[in-house]
Amino acid sequence: MNAEPERILFLTGKLAEKQLRQILAAMEPDFYYKVKEMGVKVAALMTTDMIGRRLKDTEGASRIVIPGRCRGDIEALSQQLGVPVERGPEEVKDLPLYFGKGAHHYDLSQYQTKIFAEIVDAPNIGVDEVIKRAYYYKANGADVIDIGCLPGTPFPHLADCIRTLKQEGFTVSIDSLEDEDLIAGGKAGADYMLSLTEKSLWIADEVATTPILIPQAHGDLSTLDKAIETLQRKSRAFIVDPILDPIHFGFTESIVRNFEFRQRYPDIEMMMGVGNLTELTHADTSGMNALLLGICSELNINHILATEVSKHACRAIREADCARRIMFAAKQSNSLPKHISADLLTVHDTAPFPYRLDEIQAIAAEIKDPSYRIQVSSEGLHVFNREGFHSAQDPFDLYPKLGVETDGGHAFYLGVELARAQIAWQLGKRFTQDQQLNWGCAAQGMETEADLHTFKPAGSTLKKHHDPE
Repeated sequence: MNAEPERILFLTGKLAEKQLRQILAAMEPDFYYKVKEMGVKVAALMTTDMIGRRLKDTEGASRIVIPGRCRGDIEALSQQLGVPVERGPEEVKDLPLYFGKGAHHYDLSQYQTKIFAEIVDAPNIGVDEVIKRAYYYKANGADVIDIGCLPGTPFPHLADCIRTLKQEGFTVSIDSLEDEDLIAGGKAGADYMLSLTEKSLWIADEVATTPILIPQAHGDLSTLDKAIETLQRKSRAFIVDPILDPIHFGFTESIVRNFEFRQRYPDIEMMMGVGNLTELTHADTSGMNALLLGICSELNINHILATEVSKHACRAIREADCARRIMFAAKQSNSLPKHISADLLTVHDTAPFPYRLDEIQAIAAEIKDPSYRIQVSSEGLHVFNREGFHSAQDPFDLYPKLGVETDGGHAFYLGVELARAQIAWQLGKRFTQDQQLNWGCAAQGMETEADLHTFKPAGSTLKKHHDPE
C-alpha cells in the first residue's frame, strides 16, 4: 500500500507569497501543500513567537516550513502547534534544492583519516611556543602534533617539547632523518616517528614508538618490502609513506606509486605527506586538500602529514579537516562529494545569483517604503526602495543616486553592504544583505559545517537601516 503523501504548510510574508506559490507549482512536488501569508510584509521579520500567536489552524499539515531567517525556538513552536516545524532555505529560490539533494543533512562528525600537523621549525622556538602551536593545530582538527627537526640544527629541548606535549594530552610524532633525533624522541614518549628506512629499521628495536616507513631509494617500492616483512614478523604496528612529490618533480608518478603500493598491500596503513603539493603550489589550498583527501579516501590512506608554512597555506589544517569529513560522508553514502558541505567552497558558490534581473525588478516594484534593499544578479549590483531602482557594477556609480550625503551612518552601512555585493558579484558568491560573505573554512572565525554539522552564516554587527527581504 502506498503511503499517504505528506501535507506541508508553508508560512511566508506578503512580498514573497506570489513567488513562493510559483516556485512550488513549478516544482510539481510529490506532497500536498498550502501557503499561508502571516500578515507581515517581509517574511524574515517573522518570529516563532509571532507564528505561535497568529497561527490558529495548522490546516491538517503533517509538517510546517517557515522562512529560513525566521528567528526563535522552533522546537517550542513544534510542541505548541503539535506539528513538526522546520526552517526552510534562506532564499525562497533555493526551495527546489532544499527538497532535493540539499534536504539531506550529512553527518560531518565522523572521519577516517588522521591529520599529523607538523611544527616545522621546532628547534628554533621554545617549548611554550611549541605548545601554543600544538593547541592551535588541535583546534583546527589535528590529531597528532608532529615535531619537525631541521638538518644540522641543534635541538637541545627536543625531549622537553615531547614530554610537555604528552603531559598536555597530545598525541605526538617526531620527524627527522637523523637517527639520534628519532631515538631521543622515542625515549621521550613520542607515539610515532618519521621516517625509517630499511637501513634505519634498527631504531624500531630501541623504542616502542610506531615507525613510519619510507623507501630507502626514492620511488623504489621494492626497498620497502624487507622492512615491511621484518616488522610484520615482529608483530609491530607501522605506517608506510610512499612519498608524494611536487608538481613537475614526479607528482603524477608519485600518485601512481601510492596506487601501486595499495594494490600490492591492500591492508597496510598508509600515510600521504600533502605539504609537497599545498606548500609548493601557489594556488588556493582548499581545492588541493579536497582532491588529495579524495585520493586518500579512495586508497584508504588513513594518515596525512600537513603543514602551514607558506602564507597561502595558512588554513591547510582546517581545510584538510573539512575535506576528510566531506569525503568520509560521501564514501559512507556512496555518493559524489557534492552538496554535502560548502566548507571548501571558499571563493565561489554553487548558486551565486538566485534571482534574475527581471525577478529583482518585480520584487522592487512591490516595495512601498524608503528602506534600501540590495541584491545581486549576474548583471551586477541592484539597490532599490520606493523612490527608484538603480543598477551598477561599481558601487561608486551608485553613491550619487542614493541621497545619503548628509547621513553618515546610512552611507557607511550602504558602503559596506555594496562592497560585499561587489565582491560577491565579481567572484560568483552568494550575497545576502546584512550577512557576511561566506568564505567557508578559509576565513578566521567563520564557523563551518564541520564545526556545527549545519552551517549558520556569521551575522553582521552593523546597525540595520532597512527591513530585510
